[in-house]
Amino acid sequence: MKTLTAWADKGLYAITEGPRPDLLVVVAEALAGGVRALQYRDQGDDGARRHAEAVALNTLCRDRDVPLIIDRDIALARSVGAAGVHLDGKVNDDLAAVRAELGEHALIGVSCYGSLQCAQAAARAGASYVSFGAFFPSPSKPLAAQVPIELLRQSAMLDVPRVAIGGITPDNGQALIDAGADYLAAISALFSAADVRHAAQRFSDLYSSTDETSS
Repeated sequence: MKTLTAWADKGLYAITEGPRPDLLVVVAEALAGGVRALQYRDQGDDGARRHAEAVALNTLCRDRDVPLIIDRDIALARSVGAAGVHLDGKVNDDLAAVRAELGEHALIGVSCYGSLQCAQAAARAGASYVSFGAFFPSPSKPLAAQVPIELLRQSAMLDVPRVAIGGITPDNGQALIDAGADYLAAISALFSAADVRHAAQRFSDLYSSTDETSS
């Protein structure tokens, strides 16, 4: 797996929703707007297309020293040399085995939905980060159960970064940052925007304004 010179400790975590013919174009715009981590999520069954896209995305991400994280597909992450993989906490993957397969420097994230217990277990098992959500109604997953923002405060003792996901926009994301979210994950609010770069910049500006306020 690729060892990054640095992985930003906070910012915008972009998640693709494929397939789409302009994938590389919109991802390039998102990266230019300040994305700090990119997850490639495409559950299609065209393995050749997915592999080719992952290779191309990895090149784009490496050029900006941004980690490419593959959703659930450990074999794909390994084959393209991605920075890591994102696992579903409900599936009970053997995280130690995944790390052994991908390498000690791999970024391994775990979706914990609304479960603090899942996040604690994932952190103990060596997860690089955990995600919580959905915090707001999500266009990408309209049936996802909503979780309270208070969960971010309750998880403050975790020794790993926390990603907030679910219906997040530049207009409602500040409350999640204030509650402790290290990253805001965006799908529709980013990749369905008329101007993807501008949307990414608006998300990134939330963290910039937070730094200015705390300094």
